[in-house]
Amino acid sequence: MKFKLLFVLLILLIVALPAEAQCAMCRAVLESEEGGQAAKGINNGIVYLMIFPYLLIGGIGYAIYRSRKKAREEKKL
Repeated sequence: MKFKLLFVLLILLIVALPAEAQCAMCRAVLESEEGGQAAKGINNGIVYLMIFPYLLIGGIGYAIYRSRKKAREEKKL
């Protein structure tokens, strides 16, 4: 079971595709600028900010999993 989960997580990390995370208004303003360095910076910032909600939900999910597993082990004893 652990091997399957590790394998799936590894595949998801390897096969990650780049994402364009700009809203329509930001894209319109930044596309008019030459060079595109500001657009890349804004896009990276948006993707960076998107990571934290997923980490929080993952941490809460892990805490629930751990507490249920501990309760199940105590019930067996």
